[in-house]
Order: sequence, then structure tokens, then C-alpha cells
Amino acid sequence: MNKLNIIVAILPLMTTLCEGNRPNNKNGDFFTVDVSASYPKKELILQDFMDVEYIPLETNNEFVCQGIVLDVGKNIILIKNAHPNDNGDIFFFDRNGKALRKINRLGKSGEEYTSASTVILDEDNQELFVYDRTKTIVYDLHGTFKRSFRHTKDTSYEQMFNYNGENLMYKVSDMGDIAQMLSVMNHTFSDGDKEIDKNPNRQSFAVISKQDGHIIKEIQISFKEKKSPSVVERTGTGGVTTMHPGIRPSIINYKDSWILEVFFSDTVFRMLPDFSLKPFIVRTPSIQSMNPEVFLSLENVTGRYYFMKTLKKGKGQPKIQLIYDKQEKTIFEYTMYNADYSKKESVFMQTNIANDGDIVFWQN
Repeated sequence: MNKLNIIVAILPLMTTLCEGNRPNNKNGDFFTVDVSASYPKKELILQDFMDVEYIPLETNNEFVCQGIVLDVGKNIILIKNAHPNDNGDIFFFDRNGKALRKINRLGKSGEEYTSASTVILDEDNQELFVYDRTKTIVYDLHGTFKRSFRHTKDTSYEQMFNYNGENLMYKVSDMGDIAQMLSVMNHTFSDGDKEIDKNPNRQSFAVISKQDGHIIKEIQISFKEKKSPSVVERTGTGGVTTMHPGIRPSIINYKDSWILEVFFSDTVFRMLPDFSLKPFIVRTPSIQSMNPEVFLSLENVTGRYYFMKTLKKGKGQPKIQLIYDKQEKTIFEYTMYNADYSKKESVFMQTNIANDGDIVFWQN
């Protein structure tokens, strides 16, 4: 059998110590990016500012997978298969790629999940959190059910993150926004459920208790009008709707804080430990004034660089990779290469991994 390798890019210790290269965000410092401007091009070498780790995953008759990384912990890597081959298996490997175990709790009972698209590893508490549409299910690291909790009424939690030892964090969506894309089961809530503020001109983020799901703190970002980076078209005689996804807003763990991004807002915010919001990036021109819109997405943050992406609304529009150099205080359109590759191939950041901030991105 062919062995599958995953590549993990890790923020090296030296970058976390280079405080002289960081804006002083605690004092409200931020920079502005003009999403309509053209910027000079620059090539980057991945190894110049990140540590790169290659992990060959053990492959045998019981452990054959496509290497889609769910989470990376201190000792464990969680892996799944990609759609349409995702059968509910969650594979456990150690950090050297040795196969440990796999679990599968796919089903429709109260102790099972209907999908394992988002899974959070909590090694400190020896627990696994599986996001399952209307609820979050908690297992131990051997797949034994421990508890579950329903999500707030008429809302969908997305982009689940391990906020700290006691809490999770989610991006919150109104069910009305996703009703055409997701069939949601009816369920009831106790009188003690607190509802999220579903103001159509606000985006909410929620810090939730890992024990029972009650809301610790709701964080809101206001905007004038919702804007979608997706292109929707109808094809064929049956009126089939096809969605062309654009870019995804980011939630990024950054040192002792979290970076929160909303496409409809002109400001990317940094949320401090006391839940206060500080401007991190300000875009211009305003997203509310553009037609067609140009969307900005923050991909990742290192000790020296902010990695960003822009997308102009419209089918077939290219995504442009931008980087802000905090040391030089300049913006470039960049292409990044892995020096270990035998051929000169570009490397793209991926933000679809929940982690503690040390792991920047992965590839397989």
C-alpha cells in the first residue's frame, strides 16, 4: 500500500519571541489594506520563517484514510476521510504517524453523530468534541459517550474552536441564512436556554461551556448590510442552484487573544482575554460601497507576516494572495514555495484546522 504523508507547518519559537516585529495591538494599533489596489509581487520560501514537519501516516488493512486533518494536539493527530468517502471514521495517530486507534459513532441515536465534519481534540481533559448540526457531542479519547448539549434555539454553530480548558468558541449563524443549504431537525430546548441576539445586522460569536453548553459570553460585530462572497446561479431546465464558494471568514488564535473576521464589516478585530475588541486590520474602500464587492480574508498570522486573500465577487474571479510585512510595513502580492520540493510548486495556506495557534497549516 502507498503511504500517505501529511505536512504540518509549525510556527517556530523564534517567531513568537520577535516582539519587535509586532504591532502593539494592546494599544489599538492596526494597519489599512486597500483591496482595490495593485501591489508588487514577492516570492517567499516557507522554511525561511516556519518549521516544517513531515509525518508519514502508518498504513495497514485497518488504517487506510485520505489524510484530512481534523486537529493536531501535543501527542495526537486526528484524521478523517474526505467527502464522499467520509464514513464517520475518526483516525487517531501519534505525532510520529503511528496508528493508535479509530472510532466510529456514526448513527442517529442521542449518543451518535450524523457527521464528523468538525472535531476538536482536548488532550488536557482527555475529551473529543464533535459538532453535529444542532448539538455538540462529547466522547472520551476511546469513543465512549460522555455527554452532549444542544445549541441555542434557531441558530447554527460553526467553526468550533478550543477556546480554553473550560470553554469552546463558535461562529453563530441564523438558521434562516442556511435553510436552503441544510435540512435541520426539529428539537426543543429547556426554559433555561439563552437565545443569541439574531439582529440581521450583527454577526455573533459565542464562548460556550464545555460541560453543558451554556453561553459564557456573546461577542457581536455590527455592520450595515450582509454581503455574500458566493456566486449563485441556476443551471439546467430543472432550475438547479449551483453555489460557487468564494472565501471563508476566519477565526484565528493569536497569542493570548483571538482574531475575528466578518465579511460584512470593514474591520478585522482582535478579541482580548476580557472579550473587548480592538481593530486589527481596516480595509478600504468599504465593502458596503463596492459593486461588485472585493472581499478580504485573513488567512494566518506569524511573528512577522499577515497572510491575506482577496476575491472579487463574480464567477471565475481569481483569488489574490497578499502579505503584510510588519517589519517593512509594506504589502505584497506573494507566492510561497516549499524549498524541500523537487519541483518549484507553490504552497497555499489552509485555515480549515482547529489548533492552539502553533500549527499554522497542513497539506497532504
